[in-house]
Amino acid sequence: MRHVRLALPALLLCAGLAPAADLLPPDRPVPDVIDHYVSAKLQRSGTTPAPQADDYTLVRRLTLDVVGRIPTPPETRAYVESIDPAKREKLVDRLMASTAFVRHQATQFDAMLAGPSTRGGSGLRDYLTRALGENRPWDQVFRELLLPDESNPKTKGAADFLRSRVADPDRVTNDVSVVFFGVNVSCAQCHDHPLVADWKQDHFYGMKSFFARTFDNGGFLAEREFGQVRYKPNKGAEKTAKMMFLTGATVDGPFVREPTKDEEKKEREKLEQSKKDKKAPPAPKHSARAKLVEVALQPKESEFFARSIVNRLWHRFLGHGLVMPLDQMHSENKPSHPDLLAWLARDAAAHKYDLRRTIRGIVLSQTYSRSSKWMSEDTPPAASLFAVGRLKPLTPTQMATSLKVATGDPQTFENIKPDELEKRLDGLENAARGFASSFAQPTDDFKVGVNEALLFSNSDKVARELLADGNDRLLGRAGAVGDPGKGTDLIVRSVLSRPATVDEQRTLTEYVSRRANRLTEAYRQVVWALISGAEFRFNY
Repeated sequence: MRHVRLALPALLLCAGLAPAADLLPPDRPVPDVIDHYVSAKLQRSGTTPAPQADDYTLVRRLTLDVVGRIPTPPETRAYVESIDPAKREKLVDRLMASTAFVRHQATQFDAMLAGPSTRGGSGLRDYLTRALGENRPWDQVFRELLLPDESNPKTKGAADFLRSRVADPDRVTNDVSVVFFGVNVSCAQCHDHPLVADWKQDHFYGMKSFFARTFDNGGFLAEREFGQVRYKPNKGAEKTAKMMFLTGATVDGPFVREPTKDEEKKEREKLEQSKKDKKAPPAPKHSARAKLVEVALQPKESEFFARSIVNRLWHRFLGHGLVMPLDQMHSENKPSHPDLLAWLARDAAAHKYDLRRTIRGIVLSQTYSRSSKWMSEDTPPAASLFAVGRLKPLTPTQMATSLKVATGDPQTFENIKPDELEKRLDGLENAARGFASSFAQPTDDFKVGVNEALLFSNSDKVARELLADGNDRLLGRAGAVGDPGKGTDLIVRSVLSRPATVDEQRTLTEYVSRRANRLTEAYRQVVWALISGAEFRFNY
């Protein structure tokens, strides 16, 4: 294989990647590096950031982000009352060691890989759960998704990523570029990109050449040994595309050609036999997809791969990417913090794309734990400064599981061993799966939809599963307390993961007290108002 570099250093400098020599040393702790670069930009802009979030907010934010649910009342109480200076690190490590961390991250990556127009299959989700549970490096996951071995139990389900798209090579081309490299090349399909000089038709069809030989063969992924992509430029004669990565690096070799008639016949016979035997066809001697993986992960070409995953993780936990939109990494759209993105990308590659390391570093930073309240009368600063915590709508699974945790019997979480607690929470997460389909996957311009509003307004499902009275429900437990003040306090702490303010406590207590002859219904209205409100709907 021969690689030809086309002005890559200039491209990377324009995109905002500083040379490694200009970055902070690689041995600095990840949270310190994050805070150094973010603070430096805040100082340059003359912006005073919001203070750190209080303990109630932080334990809720961390639990939602790391394991996909709100904390139980005992978890909240233990964190807030602890005077251990390392309590935050211990909380993060405990959450990341749980099976819920793996499931939640698998759900998040499943949504990322599926994209807005693809429903992630259970096979892909199962694969991600196994891969993330074993902490497989992200480059290994990338390799297994693009080169799935359907006979290997360890990679079972990985083929669903390509299988769901293989009928449309144009879509495969762009989806892979978007998900793994942070580049949307679709605008270069019909002509050179009109606004971004980086992307030419050569890039789109160069990337397409890596996938054009892949197709469905009787339900199995197959790949032809030979074949080329031709396209008609805006101007000039038809061209044969080179296998070319986004950096301009090309792949050459004897396999980059059209098959002879004899080769085509033999290959067709082999594929037909595999289809007849209902088996996966043998892999070609020279896989075009394998060449893409090889070139994309080479040290001099891997900047797109490393930056993209770092940017996506940053966006997931901070609510706004270092590059926005996430699929627009190019020289006309520079990162908000070029040195930070470059350092995190370098760190990820140096530590073999250990996603847990990057995630832990982000959530332990002071940047991550800023308050979401902007108390100044000045206009709130731009999201790209990360001066104030950003509201993040809960994902379907976060919302559904949190509803189950909030409205279940809070007493069941008291004085319970860690292993038993995790089993109980796992059970609530499983019970919430049917509810998850009722909520939309959040986007950067998220708004609560009509279906969700109607769900809380008049759904029997909400009344039956969340607002029922009984010893195993929050509603029943609040009613058994006997004191309206204590009952409403229990509800607020269970649903909102914090104590009520003085005004809230007075208002809720008066509301319930005036309905002493229908106490259960009064408490039901309080629970309903809190679970359907904006404070519960967002991670703040």
